[in-house]
This record gives sequence, C-alpha cells and structure tokens, in this order.
Amino acid sequence: SMLACLTQLIPPPSEPRATDWDAVQDQLGVTLPTGYKELIRAYGGSNWDDYLYLLEPGCPNDNYDLIDWEDQQTEALEGLWEFEKKPDDLADTGTRLIPWATTDNGECLYWLVKTDQNPDQWTVMVNEARGDRWEHYPMTCTEFLLAALTGDVYSDVLSSRFPLTTHEYRQLTAV
Repeated sequence: SMLACLTQLIPPPSEPRATDWDAVQDQLGVTLPTGYKELIRAYGGSNWDDYLYLLEPGCPNDNYDLIDWEDQQTEALEGLWEFEKKPDDLADTGTRLIPWATTDNGECLYWLVKTDQNPDQWTVMVNEARGDRWEHYPMTCTEFLLAALTGDVYSDVLSSRFPLTTHEYRQLTAV
C-alpha cells in the first residue's frame, strides 16, 4: 500500500493517533478518505522536510487544525472567486475544495471533492501562495505525498527545496 511505502521511507512515531472521525465528518459534512485517516493515525499533524504541514483534525498545534483550515479556506476561496476565475476543475455544481496540507510559504493543498465521487477517489489540487496558479494531480493525498517526497511528482508551485535529500519528519505538538 501507499502507506506502507511511506512508512518505509519515513518511519512514523510509535504512538498512533486516535481521532473521533464521526465527530469530524459531522462538522465537515463529508466522509474523509480512508487513506487520509490512515495517514493521520500513523503520523498525526506533522511537518515533512521542513516545509509541508499535514493538517490534522484537533491537531495539538491548533495552527494546523483541519477543521479551522476548512472554515478559513472555504471563506477565503468564496472571496477569491469574486475576483478570479475558478479553475475549470471546479466548474461542476457541488464541487468543493477541502484543505489537507499547507506549506511554510503558504501554498495550500486541497482535495478536489466531487459530489458523485467516493472520497477515496478524491484528487489533489495545489494552489500557489500569493497567486492564481493551480495544479491538479489525479492521485490521492497519500499518493501525492509519497510521490512528492520521492521526487516522482514535480510541482511548479511547491518550493524547489522540497523534498530534502535526507527526509525530516516531526509530529506537531502543542505550542
């Protein structure tokens, strides 16, 4: 599995994270992808290669709480579409973006959520920090994270310093 490949690359902490997914999904109004839940169970809210932050519902460092991010980004994007053209990927009615990661520079990584899709089929949209460039990757968040860390995916939006030659991982703790 993708998670198995990831844990070989970067060993997770020994203590798995417990999350009340029912409560989280009630708040978001969607079921989240299985792969993401496995990722959070293994790694929790975390920083990868000193750059990418994996958001976690109820993250001990509340700057990286998935629920807060979803609130903020939904609002920010609604404001944005008044001035900027929506990416074509978002043209379908009921399509929404839910953030699952962010970066040191302020880029945001989202799931592209389509009403007729199983959450496990959600793909990844990357948005540059202070601009209107979007990239779409037809892969799951776990696939994307692994491909980005191994250099199998190259993004024009994400930092050229990512990934690091020697991977660094740290779990986020209360500040």
